[in-house]
Amino acid sequence: MKIVPIRQRAARDFVAEHHRHSPAPRGDVIRVGLADDDGTLIGVAMAGRPLARELDDGLTLEILRVCSLGHRNACSMMQGALIRAGRALGFTRMFTYTLVSEPGSSLRAVGWQHDADLPARPGWSTPVLERPNDIHRHVEGRRRWVLAL
Repeated sequence: MKIVPIRQRAARDFVAEHHRHSPAPRGDVIRVGLADDDGTLIGVAMAGRPLARELDDGLTLEILRVCSLGHRNACSMMQGALIRAGRALGFTRMFTYTLVSEPGSSLRAVGWQHDADLPARPGWSTPVLERPNDIHRHVEGRRRWVLAL
């Protein structure tokens, strides 16, 4: 397996087709692909500005999606590539989230620290800002992870 460059449209299409529970993010800052030995795309990872406004300080990235076809160590390889790229671009920390039911093994393998457990939420709408086309529904609690770069 090897890390390969990938265009945003191709990454979004891969996530839309293969991710277990989340749609493709609308935008990103950096992304990587993972190809097997014959060049077939087997995974993508995307990082961008943090979705939570209070975490968006200009020096922080959020890993928005990691999606693979299940190859051993694929997620860790792609996360490592995003971490190296983020560090090279001058970012100082990264955040990501998993569902509470997910073990986070690949995150621990790369050095992430558990930061907080967040309750399930019905979507991104709030009493102040109603979003009628809200497709981001978290029916399960999430776990936030942080990594200093």
